[in-house]
Amino acid sequence: MPLMNIVIAMDSFKGSLSSLEAADAVREGILRAHPKACIIIRPLADGGEGTVDALIAGLDAERTEAEVSGPLGEPVRAVYGIKGDLAVMEMAAAAGLPLVPLEKRDGVSASTYGVGEMIAHALKRGCRRFVMGIGGSATTDGGMGMLQALGFSFRDAEGKEAGRGAAALGSVASVSDEAVMPELREAEFSIACDVNNPLCGPRGAAFVYGPQKGLRTLESTDRDMASYARICAAFTGRDMAEQASAGAAGGLGFAFLTFTRSRLHSGVDLVLDTVGIDEALDGADIAVTGEGRIDAQTVMGKAPGGVARRAKAHGCRVVAFAGSVTPDARAVNEQGIDAFFPIVRTPSTLEEALNKDNARSNLINTAEQVFRLL
Repeated sequence: MPLMNIVIAMDSFKGSLSSLEAADAVREGILRAHPKACIIIRPLADGGEGTVDALIAGLDAERTEAEVSGPLGEPVRAVYGIKGDLAVMEMAAAAGLPLVPLEKRDGVSASTYGVGEMIAHALKRGCRRFVMGIGGSATTDGGMGMLQALGFSFRDAEGKEAGRGAAALGSVASVSDEAVMPELREAEFSIACDVNNPLCGPRGAAFVYGPQKGLRTLESTDRDMASYARICAAFTGRDMAEQASAGAAGGLGFAFLTFTRSRLHSGVDLVLDTVGIDEALDGADIAVTGEGRIDAQTVMGKAPGGVARRAKAHGCRVVAFAGSVTPDARAVNEQGIDAFFPIVRTPSTLEEALNKDNARSNLINTAEQVFRLL
C-alpha cells in the first residue's frame, strides 16, 4: 500500500474538543489504520470565537495577557498571541458583548478603548503585523475608543475631549493625530470579517446590530455615526463609510479602514492563510476536516467548507467528521466534501456525547474505521 499524505484541519467541537484536540484524535485513528501515514495538522477556526486559542496553539505562539479597559471601563484581562512580529487577537477579548451584563446593555456606553490598549500593548512588544477577529462586539462607537487609546484625539466644538461610546459620537467636531503612537504607522492589520454592512443607513451598524447590544436610539445614533464619519473623512481624506464591512463590530471596521493600514478578509480564509494551509495541502492525498455538526451551512462560510475548497484546488479527496449531521447535510457533497461521517456510535444523551473523553474516543474509532477503507 502506497504511503498516504494526509492533512488534518479540524474545527473545534464546541463544548467538547478544541481544534487541535479533535485533530489529534483523528490522527490517532488514522495511524491505527495506516501506521506509516505522513500526517500534517493545522489548527482551524472561522475568525470568530476560539480563533485566537487555535492560532496560539497551531503557531506555537506566546500566550500573552494585557490588562485593558473593558467595554464599560472596568479592567479586564485580554489574551492574545505573539509569534515574532505577528500578533493574533480578537476584539471581543476587550470589548465583547459577554463582558457587559444584560442589565447594563444600553448600546451607547460601551467603548472599544480596550481594543486600542491591547493593540498598543502588542506594538510596545515589537509587533507590527496583526491578525484581528472583530466579531461579537458590545460596541457601536465607530471604533473611536480604539483610536483614542492609540493616541488620536477627538474634540468637540469647544475643543474639549469627546467622551467614549456611541453617546459621544455626535459631539465630535475635530480630530488630531499629534499624540498617536509612532509604532502604529509601521503596523499592518489583517481583519477577519464576514459581514459586509456599510457604516450608516438601514444596513448600517446601528440599525442592524445595535438592537442586540441594547441600543434603542437607532435613528439618532445613526445620525451621530454619519456626522462622526464625515469629520473623520475630512481629516484623513478617506471616505470609507460606504465601504463594505465598515459597519462591522459597531463601526470598528470603519476605524481600521480609515485610520490604519488594513485589509479585510473572510475569517476562514484569513485563518487558513495564517496557518499555511495551501503549503500543507501541496502534495497531499486526503484532507480531513470536521466540526460539531455538519449541515448545509457547513460550506457557507464556515471553516470546514473553506478547507474543502482549498483541498479541491490541490486535487485532494476530502473527508469530514462531525458529532452530528442533519438531513440537509448532503449539500456539502456538492461543495467539495466527498464524504462525511457522524462519530456518535451508540444512543447517547447530549451530555454523554459532549463528554471530552467520549468525543475523543468516538473520533478516534470512527477515523480508524473510515481509513481502513482508504
